[in-house]
Amino acid sequence: MRFRSSVLLATLLTLAIAASAQDASREQPSPKEEQRITKQVRHELLMLPYFGVFDNIAYKVEGYNVTLLGQVVRPTLKSDAEHAVKHIEGVEKVDNQIEVLPVSPMDDGLRRRLFRAIYRYPPLQKYSLGNEKSIRIIVKNGHVTLEGVVDNEGDKNLVNLRANGVSSFSVDNNLQVVKP
Repeated sequence: MRFRSSVLLATLLTLAIAASAQDASREQPSPKEEQRITKQVRHELLMLPYFGVFDNIAYKVEGYNVTLLGQVVRPTLKSDAEHAVKHIEGVEKVDNQIEVLPVSPMDDGLRRRLFRAIYRYPPLQKYSLGNEKSIRIIVKNGHVTLEGVVDNEGDKNLVNLRANGVSSFSVDNNLQVVKP
């Protein structure tokens, strides 16, 4: 009896070690596989129907795990983003850390004014072309954060000036300069 339980224990231990080794090898995808997942995550997020200029969704891909970050105006966008990413082949876990911004008529008005000040200003209108706006306007309790990309340092400073002219609260300019 003792021999059987020892054999059974040894067999279970061997299976557990084998499963652990298989999981460990699964944790590190090839660079090509991770690049495919990253590209697919980006595509799925950009295709979300209500993803707009007042939302900012970022992500990190680490192996087969995806972490979603950022801020959104609609709670459904947070769940839609998680749902879209969960179904990508190879994604095993999604950590959804997207913040849903509080409902505020004051913030909504500030968003509209900022949009007009930035995107309707002739030197900055090039950033309003196409469906995907490159400058994200995030407003939380009157505080403004600018996210996204612009072509040069002058445009970054101009966006900052336009935003500060509208907002009586603080403006964080996190815009990145990327050469076209």
